[in-house]
Amino acid sequence: MDGTVLVADDDRTIRTVLTQALTRAGCRVHATASLTTLMRWVEEGKGDLVISDVMMPDGNGLQQLPKIAEHRPGMPVIVISAQNTIMTAVQAAEADAYDYLPKPFDLPDLMKRAQKALEQKRKQQVSPPKPVEIEVREPQSDLPLVGRTQAMQALYRLVARVMNADLPVLILGESGTGKSLIARAIHDFSDRRTLPFVVAQASDLQGAEGASSLISRAKGGSLVFDEVGDYDDETQAKIVRLLDSLPDPAPRIMATTQVDLAALMEADKFRQDLYYRLGGVTLAVPPLRERVEDIPLLAEHFLGRSETEGLGHRLFSTEAMALVRAYAWPGNVRQLENTIRRLVVTSSEDEISRNEVEAVLGNQPAVEPLRPGGEGEKLSASIARHLRRYFDLHGGNLPAPGLYDRILKEMEAPLIEIALDATGGNQARCADLLGINRNTLRKKITDLDIQVTRRRKLT
Repeated sequence: MDGTVLVADDDRTIRTVLTQALTRAGCRVHATASLTTLMRWVEEGKGDLVISDVMMPDGNGLQQLPKIAEHRPGMPVIVISAQNTIMTAVQAAEADAYDYLPKPFDLPDLMKRAQKALEQKRKQQVSPPKPVEIEVREPQSDLPLVGRTQAMQALYRLVARVMNADLPVLILGESGTGKSLIARAIHDFSDRRTLPFVVAQASDLQGAEGASSLISRAKGGSLVFDEVGDYDDETQAKIVRLLDSLPDPAPRIMATTQVDLAALMEADKFRQDLYYRLGGVTLAVPPLRERVEDIPLLAEHFLGRSETEGLGHRLFSTEAMALVRAYAWPGNVRQLENTIRRLVVTSSEDEISRNEVEAVLGNQPAVEPLRPGGEGEKLSASIARHLRRYFDLHGGNLPAPGLYDRILKEMEAPLIEIALDATGGNQARCADLLGINRNTLRKKITDLDIQVTRRRKLT
């Protein structure tokens, strides 16, 4: 790696780590805790790449990107931020940042992106900068789209890339994951933000004037078909005709669904022509159980919201938060929010205890997560659905190499664990059930670090 990197971050540890890593890789590094100093270096012509934090003591790093582009056309900027929200990803895209990474970031990943940015800068032809004005909008209090996990950050990047694309958007996700919030965020951060945002139900398409009324209300804004997988054949046909006769300017079309439309289409329960009209870009919103690391962030957000509403200051004890993280949350973010609001109201102390969490979760309805595709879904179809979501979450990028072995390992461990449970921990019976040698089973248990103590037979 060759080039001069300008690092701006008010965290001394981050400056030290990046300076050491980039120097070892062959780069020259200038590091500072001040945006003023960073901009002086840029104006002096120093640097081939900027790595900058957003929230700095003397300003906002995103607001400096247009000035960097003005003084140094073609200078790539990698934005790093502890503000792990969809707004930061969108603002970075609006500011034409080369890349965006949430904190805590993966150092090898950042180094690869830095190397790619330096290589691209050497190859590119520089054109005059376009005048840009960046509006740094504050997050809306009712938009809990926060998450530092890879799945959510990949989703945020994809939203930032498609928000102004003239393509329909299909948003997949279980009930309570925030599909409608994603649709609203796409509208609110797009060029259509001043135009109407209309959410349509199947009933809105009934009658002779239903479709035309929707178009009239949406104008050139956004029109969202809510839970489109539940629409009957007649309503689906009306949407097809509506989409084929959109006026100019046409509204941005989005749709949400908690069922797998591809599986419904294969079962002749969803129109193929409508599926392809809606699926210009597919966004998969992961369930809460697949992003457990985001639960404390969401909990903090909901506790803060309750405090601003006058419900009192609360925090979770370590043991209480451990239980919150361990719960499956079949109702996803919506269930988490309702549970936290109840705990804020019923807790007798400022610190919410584990016992109080147990009491509330014990009264939660036993809601099973909806299985997209219906109860008759084949195992291969379920696996294909999850793999498709995994690829979708990487946006336009491919997953890291070695995917075959990683996927097999992800499937192998739970298979063995469930088989051990089903056979009461009897390894001989488990090996016979799986059709493998007992020594092979023992080796896999060791290699996959599977705990075999206190297994019980499933009933």
